[in-house]
Amino acid sequence: MNKITKVGLSALCGSLASIATTNAGTLDVTGSATATWTSLSNTVTGNPIGMNTGLTFKGNGELDGGQTFSVTIAQTDKATWSSSNITLNTNSLGTFILSSAEGGQGIGGYDDNMPRAWEEVWDTGIATNANFQKGVGSSTNVSWTSPKVGAATFQIAWAPDNDGVQNANKGVSGSANDQMGQGVDIVMDIDMQADMGGVQFFLGGSRTELATAADKAAGRARALSGDHEEAVAGLILTLGPVEFGGQISAERLRTRKINTPEYYANSSWGLAFNVNDDLSISYSEARHLQTKTHKDANSQTNELNSIAVINEYTPKSWMRGDSIQVAYTIGGVGLKYAQTKYDNTGFSFDAKVPKEARVLAVSLAF
Repeated sequence: MNKITKVGLSALCGSLASIATTNAGTLDVTGSATATWTSLSNTVTGNPIGMNTGLTFKGNGELDGGQTFSVTIAQTDKATWSSSNITLNTNSLGTFILSSAEGGQGIGGYDDNMPRAWEEVWDTGIATNANFQKGVGSSTNVSWTSPKVGAATFQIAWAPDNDGVQNANKGVSGSANDQMGQGVDIVMDIDMQADMGGVQFFLGGSRTELATAADKAAGRARALSGDHEEAVAGLILTLGPVEFGGQISAERLRTRKINTPEYYANSSWGLAFNVNDDLSISYSEARHLQTKTHKDANSQTNELNSIAVINEYTPKSWMRGDSIQVAYTIGGVGLKYAQTKYDNTGFSFDAKVPKEARVLAVSLAF
């Protein structure tokens, strides 16, 4: 697993500078630049040339007793600030992280962890409406990851208001996404790796309290029909240079609005082969389900009395995609290619438009 993942990511990071401070801390800066050529079917492509540049700043320090802390700030698209975290690594109590805009804490770090040479199926040039479980990862949150217990680690992530906002210093999120209350994620990750193979299993769930704006103002935490719930489970098998895995996830929104998404579900699997230390190839698939609430108010009250009303339900809608990928690294240069197909990118029922993308990327690390 580690080798295959490394092929896809090794061109994204390299050491640019390391600056020592007077209190024995260091500041490391890494950078990357990527140029892409994208070809799309059934879409007006226009100019197919794209680019991305980024810098990551990571400061490290040490406390008495050998405990360490770090601060990471990522600028993954030109000069735009993207995400940051403050991390405390203790000797025996695990790791504590304050995370902003990273999306990787709690179950958000397991949205699609299937083996691949480069990117997820849904992130290779085709815009989709796929919705993945994120838990509290999209909000400013605090997480704790336990020390290893055998092959297992446990993680708890918490956001006092899971509204998707990242607050600046001394800032608050106010009434943003006002129906969302506090959210909690719990994840178990069992990773049994050996020299020639191994097994990884992960299982996680998230629950966010829901309330109307009036309820929250009055101090009533829960007044809607339940909590916003999300869950994920996955298994990855590694045998020498071959890695295979599958996972499922689901989200229940409990919306009260007519004709709006109520459930999302996803499944994905991938097979990757590490030809050597520099070259890997993969094939992966993803399926996404969306269901909606009734199309009008009448169908909520008369659904058992009229066949005509039953026909007013919004049907379930599926999307399916697959991707063939190749990644090759030469020192600090990465060459990557993906050919991806999707059959219904907009969760449409009547007008499914298939799309295909071919993406060639050259990444430089410094």
